[in-house]
Amino acid sequence: MNVLIVRTSSMGDLIHTWPAITELKTHYPNIRLSWLTEESFADIARLHPQVDEVLTLSWRSWRRRLWQPAAWRELKALQQKLRDARFDLVLDSQGLLKSAIPARWARAPLAGLDWSSAREALASLFYDKKHKVSRKLAAIARNRQLFGLSFGYAPEGQPLFGVRPGERPSWMLSGRYAVLLHATSRASKEWPEARWVALGTALSSHHDMVTVLPWGSDKEKARAERLAAQLPAAVVAPKMSLGEAAGLLGHASAVIGVDTGLVHLANALNVPVAAIYTDTDPQQTGVVETPWATNLGNIGQCPTVDEVLAALQSRRDWT
Repeated sequence: MNVLIVRTSSMGDLIHTWPAITELKTHYPNIRLSWLTEESFADIARLHPQVDEVLTLSWRSWRRRLWQPAAWRELKALQQKLRDARFDLVLDSQGLLKSAIPARWARAPLAGLDWSSAREALASLFYDKKHKVSRKLAAIARNRQLFGLSFGYAPEGQPLFGVRPGERPSWMLSGRYAVLLHATSRASKEWPEARWVALGTALSSHHDMVTVLPWGSDKEKARAERLAAQLPAAVVAPKMSLGEAAGLLGHASAVIGVDTGLVHLANALNVPVAAIYTDTDPQQTGVVETPWATNLGNIGQCPTVDEVLAALQSRRDWT
């Protein structure tokens, strides 16, 4: 069976789809699985070993270049590629117009969420088969249930992401290190810089860890450099691809991060994680809590440094 999964963005949403893919391939190992996603997140889709092919689109780029013939040629080339693939089933697990429209380009039976379940109800009008999935469920559980309803099985057990880290970065010094994921999409989700400094100092002084500060924009790089200048043992990471970030996170002794896609990637790689929430509800978008991962905070709450350290010290295999 030739199947296309459509989940175009964002990083955390793609990562939350991994357990559903792992479970699907456990039930149907002979399915050939393709994934359509935004080009900027293609590395996330490629990290899952059960994905046979990754197809990409560039909505953001196309929107900026709609008056240019090249943009329309790229769009039509993707449409033709989707049709030529002759998929037996397409599953749009995102439930947005921007995912439902390209899913329809494949001209194959299309499944997705029903009117009351989709994030954008109008997207359900594009689907041939519609499934009801409670919006109160956490993102991973919603994906698993949608996949199960679409392929005829009931999800069971704990979610399994099914991915492995890449190689430890060659630029990273030997020894133990902690990754501080300080960057996020909104200022309201940030953790105070003074707390990052206090945390990094404690990790270096009491746990003999170098702290690593990744970044993705000039503003985030400036913050990383500002924090590193105040820490006793810190490294500002170079610009990394998502695949390289997976290698950095997967070999860390601890990852502490705010509500961002990379903290979910660390969670999927089964390293000790403390996820900090200040403006979102971890019941909906938090990491999967395990013996080595925990959520801290909530809307209007701001965890303390001591709470973060206590959470890490209670995690299995951290010290």
